[in-house]
Amino acid sequence: MHLLNLGILAHVDAGKTSLTERLLHSVGVTDRLGSVDSGDTRTDTLALERQRGITIKSAVVSFPVDDVTVNLIYTPGHPDFIAEVERVLGVLDGAVLVVSAVEGVQAQSRVLLRTLRRLRIPTLLFVNKIDRRGAREDDVLRAVARRLTPAVVPMGRTRHLGTPRARFVPGLAPTAAEVLADHDDDLLTAYVEDRLHPARVRAALADQTRRALVHPVYFGSAITGAGVDALIGGIRDLLPAADGDPDAPVSATVFKVDRGEAGEKVAYARVFSGTLRIRDRLPYGEPRTEGRITALGVFDHGTDVRADAVPAGRIARLWGLAGIRIGDTLGVPRPAPGHVFAPPTLESVVVAAPGTDRGALHLALARLAEQDPLIGLRHDEARGQTSVSLYGEVQKEVVQATLADEFGLDVAFRETTPLCVERPTGTGAAVEYNKKDGNPFLATVGLRVDPAPAGTGIVLRREVELGSMPYAFFKAIEDTVREGLGQGPHGWQVTDCTVTLTHCGYSPRQSHAHQGFDKSMSSTGADFRGLTPLVLMTALRRAGTLVHEPLHRFTAEAPADTLGALLPVLAALHAVPRTTRTRGAVCVLEGEVPAARVHALEQRLPGLTRGEGELDSAFERYAPVRSGPVPERPRTDHNPLDRKEYLLNLTRRVGG
Repeated sequence: MHLLNLGILAHVDAGKTSLTERLLHSVGVTDRLGSVDSGDTRTDTLALERQRGITIKSAVVSFPVDDVTVNLIYTPGHPDFIAEVERVLGVLDGAVLVVSAVEGVQAQSRVLLRTLRRLRIPTLLFVNKIDRRGAREDDVLRAVARRLTPAVVPMGRTRHLGTPRARFVPGLAPTAAEVLADHDDDLLTAYVEDRLHPARVRAALADQTRRALVHPVYFGSAITGAGVDALIGGIRDLLPAADGDPDAPVSATVFKVDRGEAGEKVAYARVFSGTLRIRDRLPYGEPRTEGRITALGVFDHGTDVRADAVPAGRIARLWGLAGIRIGDTLGVPRPAPGHVFAPPTLESVVVAAPGTDRGALHLALARLAEQDPLIGLRHDEARGQTSVSLYGEVQKEVVQATLADEFGLDVAFRETTPLCVERPTGTGAAVEYNKKDGNPFLATVGLRVDPAPAGTGIVLRREVELGSMPYAFFKAIEDTVREGLGQGPHGWQVTDCTVTLTHCGYSPRQSHAHQGFDKSMSSTGADFRGLTPLVLMTALRRAGTLVHEPLHRFTAEAPADTLGALLPVLAALHAVPRTTRTRGAVCVLEGEVPAARVHALEQRLPGLTRGEGELDSAFERYAPVRSGPVPERPRTDHNPLDRKEYLLNLTRRVGG
């Protein structure tokens, strides 16, 4: 059986949901088209999705195309839910990126295709809404080539564009051979010598599409069905089949976790090799835990059915693994892909309404974080507060509504604030020696902190011999360093630095005569976990850190005669326009704006531009805080910045 795990991605409102419904209808899975407006689509199954008309969670639906079984993984388009897209990318064989023929290439389109190309995921483009007034063909193709990638191959032309009679006429563009020849010397030679056969071009197109070198472009309308049959043919003929040996050791990756009707965990996993079977006992997660699969399901012909076994290449639903989390590998571990999109750049404190059970709220938030690991929860026991990390205001509203609808919890949120980071500005070192200078821990730890280039993250190194003490003590130091960097001198996560272990030492296992092991005489992992934060914070303070705030890249389009009203507001919001250009009566501004000000800009823009302004934004980089006092974040640990307070909190004893 020929399998294909296909992702459908798009900027919000490009018509992704309508296209999915049209695909299911065209291949005979559904008898009637579902509609976003009527709230009866197959993929938006949550009540909240149907109420708001947006996709929040990824969904899977299967359909046949001749001898190919397609598992279509449907993803949200709104940038606030980009985490759902990130988890899906690692399990795809191919993708369809939907672009609007009216709105053209938008911010999320650029982010998505840039990521698909970096991950080398074969991708077709479908330009939707050709039946809508204002639809464009050549302009959109030029924008795709300029703003997304020049490696595009138009697969036909439109007729009656911008009218209900719009249709798509398949046929390779004359420029196809030129684009394909860029990646094939033999094809280039045949092209120059005018002996190129159409079959050779088609074969090169399939080969280069599967290698993610070029991207075929189809035009059509999900509403009328124009061009959809041609797209289905491209999915069948141009995208690669899922591979994997069903007889090899099992390796599968979890990309989604739901809860069943009884509250049990249900994991969605792509099987890369081997065969999953009911009653299999498999290791998963980190640290590795063994669990037994109690039930399995697969997707087939528009529904999900129970199965006794799921071979390599398929998407499985699994029951029985109580500790499973998104990103876990079942069986043979696979390399973690790391984050492909920017992490959340905002956070907000959850405020429980009077009478709300705080224990139930904590459990509900933990349940949401379990289904979305990028909803980072931060508990402040001293203040009795929980904050969540977010991508934007829409996500905050959805979390609030979910807590109310699914858990019966009435909550509000405080003002959204930016999630800053700290970066070291210099080098700092510190060391504390075992049994010296008031060190109450039976451990020696020395650390040096050095700045690293932006985007490096955290790198740990050693300048001591690995055999100089038990490995468990090294592990305790390294784990505590990573945890400690979550709160720098100003309370923000410290990143882009190298931390080097320069000194280490321990008290060997000892005991009094004729007695057992005595912890008061011998080092334990707790000694290293207790001492490391003190040494790390001292080294960080000596290095110095600078707080950086998240900046978004923005593009604002507005009538040119409103520019005079718009520029002062941008300045007041600390936005910095970098380029300004005019396109007829429209002015296009591009620049950077602090993430914390994006929502305010979205709210102000319509009033400043007679409702004609449009704004796209996406995370760009972190930059030093430019105005006002340095933002501080309350600590949630034992405060190793204050030695006396830390030791009293941690050990109830002070050395010296």
